[in-house]
Amino acid sequence: MRAYEKILILYFSYAAILSFALPAEARLRATTLIVLAMMAALFLLLARLERRTKSRAIAITRDWLPVIVTLLCYREIGWFATGRTLFGMESRFEAWDHWLLATMGGRAVIESLGPLLPGLLELAYLLLYGFGAFGLGMLYGYKARERVDRFWTVTLLGLLFCYVQYPFWPSEPPRTVFPGAESPHVITMFRTLNQLLVGHYGIHTSVFPSAHVGGATAAALGMLYLLPEHRWVGWSLLVLAFLIAAGAVYGRYHYTADVAAGALMGLLAFGLSAKILWPRIG
Repeated sequence: MRAYEKILILYFSYAAILSFALPAEARLRATTLIVLAMMAALFLLLARLERRTKSRAIAITRDWLPVIVTLLCYREIGWFATGRTLFGMESRFEAWDHWLLATMGGRAVIESLGPLLPGLLELAYLLLYGFGAFGLGMLYGYKARERVDRFWTVTLLGLLFCYVQYPFWPSEPPRTVFPGAESPHVITMFRTLNQLLVGHYGIHTSVFPSAHVGGATAAALGMLYLLPEHRWVGWSLLVLAFLIAAGAVYGRYHYTADVAAGALMGLLAFGLSAKILWPRIG
């Protein structure tokens, strides 16, 4: 199996173990075990079929499968939501955001040009969902498909380092805990779409650390390293990662603390990948 497939199996194993370590219904425990068994069987089957048939179609399927599987990773960690209503951690985080957005005038600066910057930040936050596909497209386009395993390794670690912490830091986003506080005054079509997505498809386990920022940071740094001959790709993703972080705070999808912790997880994922995992992949 490829390195990133093993990482995904480890994640699903973690979720299954967590369901037994934490107070959970028998149905949840059974479901996490079923998901683990199905994903492990799928990855093993595809790896064996590719090895036996040398099929390019199967190889490409394995390249793109994480685009879908990451959605399952996100939804699965959402099953561990506690439904608790104490907001001590959020209150401390909100005080920092108030200082940044209101006292220091961060929101006013962003809105000083009308809908231009608010729309850009909301669009950037929306574009995170296409990071994986864009990265693969660049590797394919520059005939560097052999680097796909390393790209997914660092990107998935950036995301999953955040997801695995969610059950231990139960929290809700500022837009729901403190409605109206430091909220944007400019509403764009991109904000409306973002609110629709997070409102209908978001989870309620935690928002700390920000997986948006963790995954974007890891993917951007990874692409800088993996495509040194076309550094515009990595730099573009790094700028987009910064805009995602700013948009997460401005849009009240995350607290500043979430964003900082997410960036740290992205840096950790890149360091681990570059120093330990990638040399083993080759």
